[in-house]
Amino acid sequence: MTVLVTERLRLRSARPGDLAAFHAILSDVEATRYWSTPPHRDLEQTRIWLDSMMSIPADEGVDFVVELAGEAIGKAGFYRWPEVGFILAPKAWGRGLAREAMAAVLDHGFGAGGLDRAIADVDPRNTRSLALLERLGFVRTGYRERTFRLEDGWADSVDLALSRADWLERARP
Repeated sequence: MTVLVTERLRLRSARPGDLAAFHAILSDVEATRYWSTPPHRDLEQTRIWLDSMMSIPADEGVDFVVELAGEAIGKAGFYRWPEVGFILAPKAWGRGLAREAMAAVLDHGFGAGGLDRAIADVDPRNTRSLALLERLGFVRTGYRERTFRLEDGWADSVDLALSRADWLERARP
């Protein structure tokens, strides 16, 4: 089991004991405003989601629980290679934690994961996530309409990509 450690965070594999923390995040309307599914209505829905996170075959992806001071505050990783994704509890927003977690995930993906590129798919209304990914070096590669059906209608997607070469170039001191 791979564990990634940053200055403030520990990224580790998911476990059944993470259910309550993830239900709190995934049932939060604010946290899931731009997520690919509506807020979770019950623990069973979150349990199914967590089970799928725990059962990702290593050759298909790697997803990490993001911990701050021993508390699970979200997830970041490659649910399926080469697509990255992340979600943090709103109480963790605005402190650079998503950037810190994603930098560790990208280092892992371009290193041990052997990726040539990473991709992301973001709701265009999610300006904070778009800005974060662009600060990490992602560039916009496309726009697709009506990609996710949510409770309040359809959402579009901005597609982004980051090459290994660009990541390594940015990571140099």
